[in-house]
Amino acid sequence: MDCISLSCYRVSCLSECGMVLYLPHSNTRLYSRKLANNLRYPRRAKLLPDLGVNTSSRKKTRPVNEEPGYNEDPMDERLVFDFVEESATCDYDNAAADYDGEDDGDKGTKDDKNVEEYGQENDVEWGSDEIEAISSLFKGRIPQKPGKLNRERPLPLPLPLPYKIRPSRLPNPKNITLSSRKSVSGQLYKSPNFLIDLAKEIRSLPPDEDASVVLNNYARFLRKGSLSLTIRELGCMDLPDRALQIFCWAQKQPLLFPDDRILASTVEVLARTRDLKMPFNLENFTGMASKNVYEAMIRGLIKGGNLKLSWKLLSDARNGNRVLDASIYAKLILELGKNPDKYVLVTELLEKLGEREELNLTQQDCTALMKICIRLEKFEIVESFFNWFKQSGGEPSIVMYTTLVHSRYTDEKYREALALVWEMESLNCLLDLPAYRVVIKLFVALKDVSRAARYFSKLKEAGFSPTFGIYRDMIKVYVESGRLAKFKEVCREAEAAGFKLDKETRSILLQVER
Repeated sequence: MDCISLSCYRVSCLSECGMVLYLPHSNTRLYSRKLANNLRYPRRAKLLPDLGVNTSSRKKTRPVNEEPGYNEDPMDERLVFDFVEESATCDYDNAAADYDGEDDGDKGTKDDKNVEEYGQENDVEWGSDEIEAISSLFKGRIPQKPGKLNRERPLPLPLPLPYKIRPSRLPNPKNITLSSRKSVSGQLYKSPNFLIDLAKEIRSLPPDEDASVVLNNYARFLRKGSLSLTIRELGCMDLPDRALQIFCWAQKQPLLFPDDRILASTVEVLARTRDLKMPFNLENFTGMASKNVYEAMIRGLIKGGNLKLSWKLLSDARNGNRVLDASIYAKLILELGKNPDKYVLVTELLEKLGEREELNLTQQDCTALMKICIRLEKFEIVESFFNWFKQSGGEPSIVMYTTLVHSRYTDEKYREALALVWEMESLNCLLDLPAYRVVIKLFVALKDVSRAARYFSKLKEAGFSPTFGIYRDMIKVYVESGRLAKFKEVCREAEAAGFKLDKETRSILLQVER
């Protein structure tokens, strides 16, 4: 059998199975060749659709003999859908494979029989849902199951910004600094531990040796101003001679002197120990000295108790229109306030301090000035200091609150003092023993027995031991309120603590026991 008869045989077989294959005329050598494998053996089977289901939405097919230009849309392709099951196609393929070794007549007879037997035995009916699903594959849409029809699609990722894709300029190179011996040695000059240890080493020298013996070994580590801490530490050790030796050695070092910090520390230490020799013409000296040296001299004189010379230097500074730090005024006021005879000078300094626009005072200095003003009965100045400290951004401590409560108590403004106590409670301030004492005195003055007793019990719960003044206030409030049982209990507790009651309290106690 030649190639043309074989092709005709295959066409007849395919037409009986339900598939239509169009072959060109085989009058040339090109079309007399063997068919390709994809035409001889189809890859997958076609399913036969039911033309009565959903035929309105399917694409229309044109006749076989119709030319491509006949249709309205020339891009449409000719489609002919004829389906068979996969198993039938496989059987046909097997039959076609066996055809090579058999005769032409026998082969055609066997293929026809196999196709007829398969069609009779496997007559499958397709459901409407299955046919619709298959038809939708060619329409480009799969039917949705009942439920959430409109599914929310995730938003697309944002496009990267230009500056994140590529930087506008080259990155700066990283400065990697390796730790070297020079950098480590350069940090010693400002290390407090190193400078304090240097002072201790100088202190341990024999009396006949000079401080330069130690300083020469560490000269390469020192810088300007670094020895000021060592000099102050030697002053605290009560070694002004060693401090002066350090200053004399520093004067010979061109890298360390001149330096006002070393000079100021040395002047302060010598002035505090009264070893500073004052020049005969003091006004010329004060005019030539810098501000740091001048303030250091006054601080040293105040700590050394030389208030007369301190007052003179402060007066000369005011006359010369030299503005000194407010802490100098505060320290001098504190020392002068200890002597009642100096209250006039204290008042004058307070007025000068009030004229200043800026007050660089610490919390300790501000609290100390408030206590001095209470002694002078300058209660308005006490309120001014407290308000200024809060407005400047500081947080008052329990000592400052206690001082203000005591000021209002002394001024007999009990209600204002009570409001301040509630403010302390709202801030959860932990009271110390002086605070408990002031608050109990306030409640005794208000004759509020319950609150006085409550704070008295809080005092003992906090672990404090009541003083004799607190016992006396509690005895007074219990006697005035007529609570004699509590009066006897507090008296016995005071005696057990080792306090001796006065004659008036003893007489009242005897009357109660009788």
